[in-house]
Amino acid sequence: MVKGWVFSTLLVVFLVFTLPCQAFYLPGSYMHTYKQGEEIGAKVNSLTSIETELPFSYYSLPYCHPEGGIKKSAENLGELLMGDQIDNSPYRFRINVNESLYLCTTNPLDEADVKLLKQRSRDLYQVNMILDNLPVRRFTEQNGMTIQWTGYPVGYIPEGTNDVYIINHLKFKVLVHKYEGGKVKVLGTGEGMEVISETDSDANSGYEIVGFEVVPCSLKRDPKAMLKLKMYDKVDPVNCPVELEKSQLIKEKEQITFTYEVEFVNSDIRWPSRWDAYLKMEGSKIHWFSIMNSLMVILFLAGIVFVIFLRTVRRDLTRYEELDKEAQAQMNEELSGWKLVVGDVFREPTSSKLLCVMIGDGVQILGMAIVTIFFAAFGFMSPASRGMLLTGMIVLYMLLGIVAGYAAVRLWRTLKGTSEGWRSVSWSTACFFPGIIFIVLTVLNFMLWTRNSTGALPISLFFGLLSLWFCVSVPLTLLGGFFGTRAEPIEFPVRTNQIPREIPTKKYSWLFILGAGTLPFGTLFIELFFILSSIWLGRFYYVFGFLLVVLLLLVVVCAEVSVVLTYMHLCAEDWRWWWKAFFASGTVALYVFLYSINYLVFDLRSLSGPVSAMLYIGYSFIVSLAIMLATGTVGFLTSLSFVHYLFSSVKID
Repeated sequence: MVKGWVFSTLLVVFLVFTLPCQAFYLPGSYMHTYKQGEEIGAKVNSLTSIETELPFSYYSLPYCHPEGGIKKSAENLGELLMGDQIDNSPYRFRINVNESLYLCTTNPLDEADVKLLKQRSRDLYQVNMILDNLPVRRFTEQNGMTIQWTGYPVGYIPEGTNDVYIINHLKFKVLVHKYEGGKVKVLGTGEGMEVISETDSDANSGYEIVGFEVVPCSLKRDPKAMLKLKMYDKVDPVNCPVELEKSQLIKEKEQITFTYEVEFVNSDIRWPSRWDAYLKMEGSKIHWFSIMNSLMVILFLAGIVFVIFLRTVRRDLTRYEELDKEAQAQMNEELSGWKLVVGDVFREPTSSKLLCVMIGDGVQILGMAIVTIFFAAFGFMSPASRGMLLTGMIVLYMLLGIVAGYAAVRLWRTLKGTSEGWRSVSWSTACFFPGIIFIVLTVLNFMLWTRNSTGALPISLFFGLLSLWFCVSVPLTLLGGFFGTRAEPIEFPVRTNQIPREIPTKKYSWLFILGAGTLPFGTLFIELFFILSSIWLGRFYYVFGFLLVVLLLLVVVCAEVSVVLTYMHLCAEDWRWWWKAFFASGTVALYVFLYSINYLVFDLRSLSGPVSAMLYIGYSFIVSLAIMLATGTVGFLTSLSFVHYLFSSVKID
């Protein structure tokens, strides 16, 4: 029955995602070819910094505005949640036309403008520009190594001085690949086809944008001469970097002139490979070696534990089954270990409703993680589709509410023997984890509102998420709970005594359970470093194949650790194994949270301000809670299957 429950839960997950999985294959940018001289505009995303992690609008600084006004691009749910705000910009490019152009000259800077520009420069804020869905890249030399960055700084402070200079001149290099188009084009389906000749294939030819690079510099120009120019008038090109005395200092009453150059360079890079330069991770050899080494060590340790465990249990069962009935009766009087708790092993645990709720939420989170990473590993979620990964996770989580309700209510029926109270269990399952997230995000969002950050959720989106929660997730969870009431409860192989057995004082402590989380943590701590770096240091993370392997290995190790500890508790005549089986593997979340704090202290030392630290800790808490629910559910379901199998394999009266 237990195995049937597990398989039926997985079956529901499969059925839920068989149909809608196509909706998540959104590559984000389809191949676009441009004609010679065709005009294309660059877009700007929110200003970001690794020091504060608070995004701000590009136009919160005194930059040039486009002629037609600021127009926001359509953003998906994931982009809004990540604080992205993509707007149009005055920077325009004409395909294969090299030019140096004037944009605008600002009004004299007042005290507020100077203070804001200096603060953004000191906090290392980056301007994130996008052309044909490609982020702009720049290169710097450090210790003889070329380092790639996305975006360019708002300003900089030269060594040995406290003066702040603004980046107001940009030298763009756009890599283009000439696309010849198809030689033959076929229209129509069925028996009739129309073939277009080779001369007509020129309509499909053009240039593909396959790279976008920038060299930023600061340049002081004569504002009186520049004010005579109109936007997009030609100016003289500049060799960057320029001398410090010719750079534009940020100070009051200064008028800043913004100009830019663009150079088009033919490239052999094809359009499908244009993201390769962004997805190359620094230290890839170390990454591969560390991951493989971790996998081998964990597999080796898990294999040893599993083999020892199998031999021990098999020996106990074999010795007992080889005895005749008289010897078994005599042995029952001298029993020790797990056989003595036969009348209490399936006794209802304390806080059984909370356990059912956490198991339901854990199944929901685990299903979301596996499906999302699976599709990402096979290329269904392109990095060009900004926010699609987060959007897909939210949609998957809501749809999996039906699985959460089913798992929670069926476990409730098993423990209580009746369906009474299933609505309360379903409601609690639908509100437990999302409710905690809502409270944490409300506090963090209030902090972001006070800082006027684009990372703050708009009120409309806030209530939109609440509507999705109560109009989609909650009804699906209640529907799953209804299905759970119609499913057969798990039948326990032995009866439960009316009077609970006294537990010996010598038993395994909770400290032993806390220590058990170190083994599952060993499977993911290296990958966790790369994930944290991609989130908080602005790096791309796209090795989802590794992540999928690590996730599956984590599930296996959590299951083994939980089963072993459950067996040890039963051998110590401790029949209260339910919660301990959950936390035996769920305590890995504690180590994830502590590692996140360690990363904050030693790897994000540049992170400044209490708001930034609270954001980091808040998001780390949410992730750790999700990991605890998912891994704890794996351990609990595996231990439940094991205990059911163990006591159904031997008859004890």
